[in-house]
Amino acid sequence: MNNNLKLDNLIQKIRSCKVCSDLPCGPRPILSVSPTSKILIIGQAPWIRVHTSGIPWDDPSGERLRQWLWVDTKTFYDASRVGIMPLGLCYPWTGKTWDLPPRKECAPLWHEKILEQLPELEVIVLIGWYAQKHYLWKRLEKNLTETVKNYKNYLPKFFVLPHPSPRNNIWMKKNEWFEAEVIPELKKSVSQYL
Repeated sequence: MNNNLKLDNLIQKIRSCKVCSDLPCGPRPILSVSPTSKILIIGQAPWIRVHTSGIPWDDPSGERLRQWLWVDTKTFYDASRVGIMPLGLCYPWTGKTWDLPPRKECAPLWHEKILEQLPELEVIVLIGWYAQKHYLWKRLEKNLTETVKNYKNYLPKFFVLPHPSPRNNIWMKKNEWFEAEVIPELKKSVSQYL
């Protein structure tokens, strides 16, 4: 069985997953990958707007992320180049102030199987603390800020970023080094694979 067919079958299986059928909005796994994806974006979990549209990063966070990556919308949604796979594939619902954390079932159930089908993958962009904790747990710094400051320690396989949500504007203002130092390196890293 060729890689395309294997991955297509896996994606079909994931999209019909009912492990999280207790979610208030129901399960709707959101991902976009191809055997030729060079870059893989792993965020936390889809937001309600993404759950509704079925389009990953279809929100203000996605707009900022595309600016950080220095890619246009067409390139960003071209799975043959950029894969998108959240840590939790379904919208987890809302807590008291923010969306709930990604469900713990998804990553152990699906991530390794997906990664095995991405032979051309060059870099994984880990967005937010949950994704970083899952993939780098023994190598993490004490918090997200320190982890992002030390992003070079995770290269070339991983590029670590804060979440691009407008809710993180205060973090951006407190950490001006991020846009001055890290974003140019991210753009350079991404451009060599696209």
